[in-house]
Amino acid sequence: MIRVMDKTLQHPEGHEARAMDQVTFRSDTVLSDVHLLLPNAHHLMTRLNSVGQPVFLSRFRILREEEQKEACSPSEEESHCRLDEDGDLEVVRKPAETAQGRATAHPVILSQAEGAISDEEEEEEEEYGEMDVIKIEHTMATPLEDVGKQIWRGAFLLSDFILSNPAAFTGATVLELGAGTGLASIVMASVAKTVYCTDVGEDLLRMCQRNVHLNQHYIAASDECGVKVRQLDWTADDFLTDADSEFGWSEDEVSDLHDNTTVIIAADVCYDDDLTDALFRTLYRICSNLRHSSTAYISIEKRLNFTLRHMDVSCEAYDHFRRCLEQITELREKEMRFTVSPVSCSFPQFFQYERVNQLELWKVSAFPFPTQCSSTSSRNHGENDATLKTNPESRSKS
Repeated sequence: MIRVMDKTLQHPEGHEARAMDQVTFRSDTVLSDVHLLLPNAHHLMTRLNSVGQPVFLSRFRILREEEQKEACSPSEEESHCRLDEDGDLEVVRKPAETAQGRATAHPVILSQAEGAISDEEEEEEEEYGEMDVIKIEHTMATPLEDVGKQIWRGAFLLSDFILSNPAAFTGATVLELGAGTGLASIVMASVAKTVYCTDVGEDLLRMCQRNVHLNQHYIAASDECGVKVRQLDWTADDFLTDADSEFGWSEDEVSDLHDNTTVIIAADVCYDDDLTDALFRTLYRICSNLRHSSTAYISIEKRLNFTLRHMDVSCEAYDHFRRCLEQITELREKEMRFTVSPVSCSFPQFFQYERVNQLELWKVSAFPFPTQCSSTSSRNHGENDATLKTNPESRSKS
């Protein structure tokens, strides 16, 4: 369960002010969808990150079976955009009493410095146990280039899927691309043998590493397993193996990844066309070098935006993602074959968030054919890397 702890600040004039009132947002500031659900909530800041945004520590309790039915899910009427008689977008607003009642369904913000929790939270931990609680350090707003420091609904959807199918991931070696705060990797590590939790940016990776340490009680780790936070740049051609880098790869880790990985996950990482192209090139390159067949699970949320180019509401980032899915299945590859299929999101909801109809989960399966010679493999890899750059002809064709 996710809740927000009420916290106010005292102005010099004597009146109370909300902690978040002190934050200055820029024109390119992005707010996490999870926290837009309670825009007037009070929050306690724990520190500032390198870009000056507040960082929070939230507790996410995994719902029990009897609570999953009560998880907040939008009705069919609420989840579709409606137009009035003039064709204007009609926003469905929930009654004020409903919004107030949902305060128990959002993050509890803890003070990182003191580490203290309320009496109610202590009672909750005693009742449900420490293993039911995941603690995540994150931001609520960032400039566009730092959106990985926030928690997005796609990460909750992917985490729900993992918890719904633990047998499929038990003992597996897993790679997460664009892990952000590391929520999905931490959930995956409760059943997997090894999880390579990857992203770029030292500040983001350190935040992710702190989250891994905060959840050692939840991670099923041994001396050589668990979650390994590593840098993986989708625009680079190889792994960072610099021994002086805090998040560099060792040769043994690269070998372990190639020899044992069977699952790849990514949550809500397709919001920019260039990055989406880079994601699919990286996915293709890694899958082509794995010893075993692999399956990638990619969660995405269709975000509706009004564009002047179309003079209409559209989902350009989502449309580009779908074109990339089509392209990877059409590759003229003699060594690799990819299949794509949607995953039904009817699985149980283990976290309390708004599972809107725009959330989707896609499965990309990669099947290698090891009988082909290496020279053919190298030639085909180069040809298909170029194809996956999504040239203008392929876009217009789609």
